[in-house]
Amino acid sequence: MKITFIMPAVGQKKGEGYIDSWKMEPLAFAVLAGLTPEGVDVNFYDDRLEAVPYDEKTDLVAINVETYTARRAYQIAGYFRERKIPVIFGGYHSALAEEEAVAFSDSILIGEAEDIWPQIIKDAKSKSLKKVYRAIRRPVLNGIMPKRDIFGRKKYIPITLVESGRGCGFGCSFCSISSFYNRTYNYRPSRDVIKEIETLGKKTIFFVDDNIIADFKRAKELFRALIPLKINWISQGSINMAGDEELLMLMRKSGCLGLLVGFESLNDDNLAQMGKTWNKKFGEYELALKKFRETGIVVYATFIFGYDGDDVDSIRRTLEFSLKQKLFLAAFNHLVPFPGTALYSQLKAQGRLLFDKWWLDANYRFGDVAFKPMRMNPQELSEECMKARVNFYSFASVLKRATDFQSNSRDLSIASKFFIYNEFSKRETKRRQGLPLGEGLDSGAAK
Repeated sequence: MKITFIMPAVGQKKGEGYIDSWKMEPLAFAVLAGLTPEGVDVNFYDDRLEAVPYDEKTDLVAINVETYTARRAYQIAGYFRERKIPVIFGGYHSALAEEEAVAFSDSILIGEAEDIWPQIIKDAKSKSLKKVYRAIRRPVLNGIMPKRDIFGRKKYIPITLVESGRGCGFGCSFCSISSFYNRTYNYRPSRDVIKEIETLGKKTIFFVDDNIIADFKRAKELFRALIPLKINWISQGSINMAGDEELLMLMRKSGCLGLLVGFESLNDDNLAQMGKTWNKKFGEYELALKKFRETGIVVYATFIFGYDGDDVDSIRRTLEFSLKQKLFLAAFNHLVPFPGTALYSQLKAQGRLLFDKWWLDANYRFGDVAFKPMRMNPQELSEECMKARVNFYSFASVLKRATDFQSNSRDLSIASKFFIYNEFSKRETKRRQGLPLGEGLDSGAAK
C-alpha cells in the first residue's frame, strides 16, 4: 500500500515565491509517518515548495487542512478524486468545519491521530474507509518519534521543530486551538522529548507547543531536564508565567532565548470579552515585561484589534506601548473569526460577518477583515494594523528598540538576531498582505 501526504499552501502572489516565514517543516506529517506501520510506503509533497504530482500512483492521499489552507486543500483533493483516488482530511479546520470538510473529501479524521491512524490504514487497504473517524479521547503521547526523513532535502527555513505538548487550558473566544482541544492540555513524557532532541543533534529548537507552560509543574520538570543539553530554544507561552520566578529562571537556565506571548489588548474590557482577564492576574503588562527583561528572555508580543472597545486610537496607543517597551518583535493583527470558535458564532448571530465562509471566498485576501467592527470600518481596521506593522519595523523603531541591553542586545549574538529577525519580519509583513488564498504552484492547471 502507498500513502501520499500533502501539505497545502495558503496561496501565493503571481510571480512571487512562497512566504519564507511559512516554510517550516510540517511536523505533524513526520509524526504521522512515525505512526504508520512498516510495509506501508509513504510519500510526502509540500505544495508550498513543489508541484504536487497528481498522476503519481497512490492508494490514499492524506491532507492537513487549516482554515487558511482550506481552499487550496479542497482544490488538491478534487484533482485526486477525479482520478478515483480516495482523500482523507485531518487538521484543525476539518474538525471545526466538519460538514464542509466531509463534502470535499472521502473521509475526515476529527481529533488526534495516534489512536485512530492504524485503523484508517486498515480500512483503506480493504477499501472500506468510513466517512468520519472521530477520536474519543486525548491520546497517550508516550513513545512518539517523528520520522523526519520524509522531508528529504526540501528547503525549509533552518530551524528544528519539536513538540513537547498540545493544547491549552485557557478558553479564549477567538482561539481555534482552544476549541479543537476543548480547553485541555496533553504532553509527552520529558524523557521522550529529551531523547528526540539528543537524536536530532541540533543546538537551536523551536518548541511548537501551543502553550509550553500550560502546566507549570510539568514545564519545570521539562526545563530541568533540558539544562544538561545546553541548547537554545524558543516557543509560545501565556503571560501568567511572569508570576512564577522559579519558572522564569528555569526557562533561562534551560536555554530559552525568547517567547511568543499573547498580550492581545491593552483594554481590560476587550480582555474580558475575549475571555482573557487572567492576562493581568499578576499585574500590568509593564511588570511582566520587566520580569522577562531581568531574566534575559526576549518577547515577541502579539496584539489583536477589532473587539468592541477598539478604535483607531487603540491601535496607535498599542504601537506607542510597544515602542516604549522596546519589544523584540510584535504582531499587530486584526481579529479573525475562525469557524468553530465562540467568536465566529457570536459575530454570525449578530449579523456582523462579511463572508459566510471567508476562507473559501475567491475575493478574500490575506489581511482583509471578514467582519464589521463596532467602532471602525473593515478597511480602516486592516489599514491601521498595517500602518502599525510598518511603523514598528521602521529603521528608527529598530534602532530605538535595539537599545534594550537587558534583552534585545544583551550580547552580540542576541543583537545580531534582533536585527536579522526585524528585517525579516519587515519584509514578510509586506509580502503577506493581499495574498490570495488557494493559489498553488500549479495555478489550478492540474487536470
